[in-house]
Amino acid sequence: MQTLRADDLTSTYGEKTLFDHVSLMINEGDRIGLIGTNGSGKTSLLNVLAGLTSADAGEITKPHDYTIGYLRQKPVLDPDKTVMDAIFAGNQRIFDTIRQYEEALNNYSQHPDDPQSIDRFTKMQGKMDQEDLWEAESQVKTILTQLKITELSQPIKELSGGQQKRVGLAQILIQHPDLLMLDEPTNQLDIPSIVWLQDFLATYKGAVLVVTHDRYFLDQVTNHIWELSFGKLYHYDGNYQAFVQQKAERVELAAEGERKRQSLYKKELAWMRHGAKARSTKQKGRINRFNQLKDSIGNLQEDQNVQISLGSQRLGKDVIKVEHANLQFDKRTILKDFNWLVQPGARIGISGANGAGKSTLLNVIAGQQALDSGVIKIGETVKLGYYTQQTEPIDKDKRVINYLSEVAESVQNANGERISVTNLLEEFLFPRFMHGTLIRKLSGGEQRRLYLLKILMQQPNVLLLDEPTNDLDISTLTVLENYLDEFAGTVITVSHDRYFLDRVADQLLIFKGNGVIQDYTGRFTDYLTQQETATQKPTPKKTSHKVSSTKSVTSEPKKKTKLTYAEKLEWDRIDGELDDLDQQQQSIEKQMNDSGDNYEKLAKLQKELNAVQKQINDKTARWEYLSNYVE
Repeated sequence: MQTLRADDLTSTYGEKTLFDHVSLMINEGDRIGLIGTNGSGKTSLLNVLAGLTSADAGEITKPHDYTIGYLRQKPVLDPDKTVMDAIFAGNQRIFDTIRQYEEALNNYSQHPDDPQSIDRFTKMQGKMDQEDLWEAESQVKTILTQLKITELSQPIKELSGGQQKRVGLAQILIQHPDLLMLDEPTNQLDIPSIVWLQDFLATYKGAVLVVTHDRYFLDQVTNHIWELSFGKLYHYDGNYQAFVQQKAERVELAAEGERKRQSLYKKELAWMRHGAKARSTKQKGRINRFNQLKDSIGNLQEDQNVQISLGSQRLGKDVIKVEHANLQFDKRTILKDFNWLVQPGARIGISGANGAGKSTLLNVIAGQQALDSGVIKIGETVKLGYYTQQTEPIDKDKRVINYLSEVAESVQNANGERISVTNLLEEFLFPRFMHGTLIRKLSGGEQRRLYLLKILMQQPNVLLLDEPTNDLDISTLTVLENYLDEFAGTVITVSHDRYFLDRVADQLLIFKGNGVIQDYTGRFTDYLTQQETATQKPTPKKTSHKVSSTKSVTSEPKKKTKLTYAEKLEWDRIDGELDDLDQQQQSIEKQMNDSGDNYEKLAKLQKELNAVQKQINDKTARWEYLSNYVE
């Protein structure tokens, strides 16, 4: 069995201890998920295990022929090479073998009678046989196809960052190393590619160590979870669900131990204050134990939840209305006669094919992209907060607290209380010693968390979130999800993260490509299940019907082009009906807030609220249908 072992690894970065005397063992067949808050040192640990950097102390032992394949967050690829050439330019053993074979073949072709050329070619043929590399090119093409990379002769420099990540993933997977280390592999992958990767890893013969925020992915792939927290590495058996339960038990035991130490400390402190005298060896020992106990009090460190409790401005009944929108971008059709009505308080998830225009729609809403034709109306009370995939340009020599102070010195929370920037930073897991830190010293994930905080400090009432799960750690995502549960405004989020969409969205827009957009009411996983079931249905058999020559074949129904008289009347009153339903919803929600612990009344009001929300969904769907035929 091939095993990698690390003992007492220690590494620091500035004032922060990334890992402190960490020991670990990775066996063949292990499927390990490595999690921790942004900046806790996950990527640094992978870099040390891969040999890219050295720890300050500690030792790593592994067999001399042990191989590691490492997908970094930003793969290192030659920008001038084509996709295939860049993959085979890797410095791993199999690519070296293939290059040596190609050189031997070329030399043999030029000098077929040279004994040295013949001998070299024969040896490299045997090595190709031994390492089973004859199908490598075919395997690479298969993997790239599954990852939606089809232009194999395209230069790397012409690919997007997401496409380069997928090329890097293909380069790693083809190696079949003893240890496969993947740093955020699901970023930039659509759902079919993520599912394919899950299946690939399920049958992988070696060990897998993966850093990811995708909780469904962790559940499907892992049999161990490692948590890096305040320099310590905690080991849990099982997948992510098992980890959540086991961590809760560990934290409770640690807290109980801290409470006992506090109680003992109080008793010892009382004894000391009553005039303890070091006249005997026994008393001296007790005084020494007291001093040791005093040093250990308050040293319990656990990753806290990011507490987001910020107010937002009032949102009126008019949010976003899109009518007959058309848009082409980079010669691709994004919107085609698109009609859309967004209600106050809506929770909308946008997913679908890469490159179909999901982010472009957010840019249209934010006023950063104009329509070719059609109308988009943004309500007068709307205050947008737009969390983009790319962090806004930041002066990296600016200090953390100064970056936020540009927004305000303090903000109002949901309870109407003022919170200073200093306290807000601490709630967001930026301890006081980091407030004066230069932004360039933060990890990428910490910079993204700081960027999110700045957006929320502006107290928007409509949040646009573009792939928020790509760079935020699980703890931050969990609290963001909880925050969105209480957020009074409207949320529109683009994501491929199934767990996140299930938590924050109950209405979906699925971008199919070429301007085809499907709407769906319900959870994202329910939609995926429905799609999977639909694709598995057998194709109905065609039956031939003889048509009499004296009768013509029934023609297709005439295509609908305008509203009927009854539909015109319905269209004239539907906006008012939606307004009335919106007021009913607000009234019920207010009654629920005022009902306190009257659970009987709350249950009744919840039923009324569910009924009104269903009517709103039905009316909105009807509005979207009728809008297609308004002249």
